[in-house]
Amino acid sequence: MYLVSGDEPLLVGEAADAIRAKARASGFTERDLYTVERGFDWHALLADSQSLSLFAQRKILEIRLPNAAPGEQGANVLIQLASDPPPDTLVLVITGKLDGRTANSRWVNAIAKHGFVVQIWPVDAARLPAWINERLRRHGLQADAQAAALLAERVEGNLLAAHQEIEKLALLMPQGRITAETVIDAVADSARFDVLQLGEAAMRAQAARALRILEGLKGEGVEPTLVLWALNKDLQWIARAQALMRAGQSADAAMNALYVWRPRQAAMRAALRRLDAGAVRGLLLDAEKVDRAIKGVVRTNPWLELEALVARFAGASLARAAA
Repeated sequence: MYLVSGDEPLLVGEAADAIRAKARASGFTERDLYTVERGFDWHALLADSQSLSLFAQRKILEIRLPNAAPGEQGANVLIQLASDPPPDTLVLVITGKLDGRTANSRWVNAIAKHGFVVQIWPVDAARLPAWINERLRRHGLQADAQAAALLAERVEGNLLAAHQEIEKLALLMPQGRITAETVIDAVADSARFDVLQLGEAAMRAQAARALRILEGLKGEGVEPTLVLWALNKDLQWIARAQALMRAGQSADAAMNALYVWRPRQAAMRAALRRLDAGAVRGLLLDAEKVDRAIKGVVRTNPWLELEALVARFAGASLARAAA
């Protein structure tokens, strides 16, 4: 039994493809696919899992959970499939990202105990050029450092676009080295950002990247309220971690006590080294000013206020906007 989870569709799909390919090579020639929706009949799935086709000795039972929430009945069926697997059947469960509570649920623990849990993590900006070059090498191509960085910038946050651009380069270019000029000529700007990337870039003092992400969010129509929520959450975490550190805790202990998401801790550790308590208080006051702009209490453009907040959060020396 396998559980593949994550919010990167390309990587989740490739992991599932690899499992299916290995299963087919081992004689699992039939595949039953179930997509769990409202009113899904888990008992019918369990009954079907016990019956083999007349035309196949082994089969793949694939269950797709769009939101990683099978409910009590579904959880019990998954636990039974894990602990008492049907004969000659490989069970493959595919779902979105597991939050902390779901990752520790009974059904996930049952699969981990009796099978395999494969969690797919996003490829962050620092690792994206190496990821791109590894994919290019599969096609006999290799990007120089400048080309890889430019390609990463144009597809950041959108691995499906990255995959498509790499496939396009493989079709257009002869095997060998790819330069930045090639990327400029051949690759569209397909970057797609989320609000969590914005705070991470700011905490790492990557001012240019943070401002580019902010501009991308604005262009994609993301509400400034959501952008402010994400930035404020990071600032609140930093302020509370600093308070715990003043009481004698280490940065890691403080972040764990506050349940800071583990993939976010490296960026926050950098911010804790760079920002003192006074700077964080000033940034929280700036965030409050953005909130007033969003609500119309002060007559200023919320996006301009967000730009100033992000720049200062990332360590850039921009003048404070007038109230």
